[in-house]
Amino acid sequence: MAPSAVNNLSHPCISEKKSGWMKWLSRIFRSGPNRGGGGSGSGSGSSSGGRLPQQLIGDQENIFRRAPARSTDDPSRAHKEKEELDHTIALSLAEDLKRRNRYRRRTENDEAISRELQDKMNLSPYPSVAPPQFHPGDYRYCSGCNRAIGYGNYLGCMGTYFHPGCFCCRSCGCPITEHEFSLSGKHPYHKSCFKELTHPRCEVCHQFIPTNRAGLIEYRCHPFWSQKYCPSHEHDNTARCCSCERLESWNARYISLGDGRSLCLECMESAIMDTGDCQPLYHSIRDYYEGMNMRIDQQIPMLLVERQALNEAIVGEKHGFHHMPETRGLCLSEEQTVTSILKRPKIGGHRLVGMRTQPQKLIRRCDVTAILVLYGLPRLLTGSILAHELMHGWLRLKGYRNLNPEVEEGICQVLSYMWLESEVMPGFRSGPSTSAASSSSSSSSSKKGGRSFTEKKLGEFFMHQIANDASTSYGDGFRTANAAVNKYGLRRTLDHIHMTGSFPV
Repeated sequence: MAPSAVNNLSHPCISEKKSGWMKWLSRIFRSGPNRGGGGSGSGSGSSSGGRLPQQLIGDQENIFRRAPARSTDDPSRAHKEKEELDHTIALSLAEDLKRRNRYRRRTENDEAISRELQDKMNLSPYPSVAPPQFHPGDYRYCSGCNRAIGYGNYLGCMGTYFHPGCFCCRSCGCPITEHEFSLSGKHPYHKSCFKELTHPRCEVCHQFIPTNRAGLIEYRCHPFWSQKYCPSHEHDNTARCCSCERLESWNARYISLGDGRSLCLECMESAIMDTGDCQPLYHSIRDYYEGMNMRIDQQIPMLLVERQALNEAIVGEKHGFHHMPETRGLCLSEEQTVTSILKRPKIGGHRLVGMRTQPQKLIRRCDVTAILVLYGLPRLLTGSILAHELMHGWLRLKGYRNLNPEVEEGICQVLSYMWLESEVMPGFRSGPSTSAASSSSSSSSSKKGGRSFTEKKLGEFFMHQIANDASTSYGDGFRTANAAVNKYGLRRTLDHIHMTGSFPV
């Protein structure tokens, strides 16, 4: 708008210049007749110049008639020029008013922002400091609430800024007021919260696992259950479940079986405590063998015994191989007197009381005298031991003689593993399931015809134990036998063992 105002103001000056020039030109033409030799009153002057002045006068009149339109003395022209000047002044004033309004709005907005920031500063619980010079373009924005920080205290951390109340722990959500804090990625934590999240706790004593001399966190971890615990608990007489191998936690008491063994509460739910309770399970496993065309014709006695009685029977047995460090079952070939459990004990506090036993004379009527199994083990573990020992009996009754330990123990472990599969994962392999036949066992889940999650998890653990056994006879023997059975089938593998005494390759 400013250049337009300048152009409008320049027009009256141009008009004045043109009017002055016209006045000068009119004076020239007025003095023309006098220079021609005649005054204005002598109409009949010299004959040689009479017509020329007349023409000049005519031209002069023609020019003069046009000159008044440009003269500043003309009232209409003066009025028009005055209107143009007024219009120019009005435009200039309007432009100036707009500039003032813009400046006034900007000033009011700045004052409003300043008042808002001042109010927030007055409400802050932190002591205020002298405000720096205010620059609207230099705002710092809080990374916690994404609002301008303005005046007052603030924190500069991790390359950004925070209100003191917005710098919060990622875990608990409370402001971090300590001088030191922990950082994970872009997220801050209280040191205590970060330790709670990352430092492992012992699942036995529930304390933070201490560091070793090198400053490293050292702990033990069960390969199947992933139970983490301090290394010291392996040597401080902490009880370990004889079934699932988990250590006893300080907030949960295990049941003592009275022979140096302890049982956790989960394994206790399906534990078989006396010979009478084990008979349905024993017969169901015999049926499992018969379903695979491996019928056992002889009636082999089966007894549940204590650890001491089993160890005594092992000493009196001349043949056979025993799983170390703990033997849980035995297929007897010699005549012995064994003390079996006649009546299941009751739980009194954290131990078993009221157990009744009786000695039993075992007479040899065939190559197998009896099958002995430790009492107090969960149903699935007891069944896998019975399946293993029954395979020993079947091999002896069918004339499989002089087998080396890796072959005999390996194929017996395969039958134990297959029976567990039929219980935990029915239909995984071709073969009969004993779930229906064993429905009368002591396990409450078995009485319902199904498997609880706890019992199924225990079965998977027992399968894991067989598959990952480190011994030569039981571990390597199982893996070799299982590979042969998967490749050639159980019947062809057994025929090859009978003929050659080894596994087919």
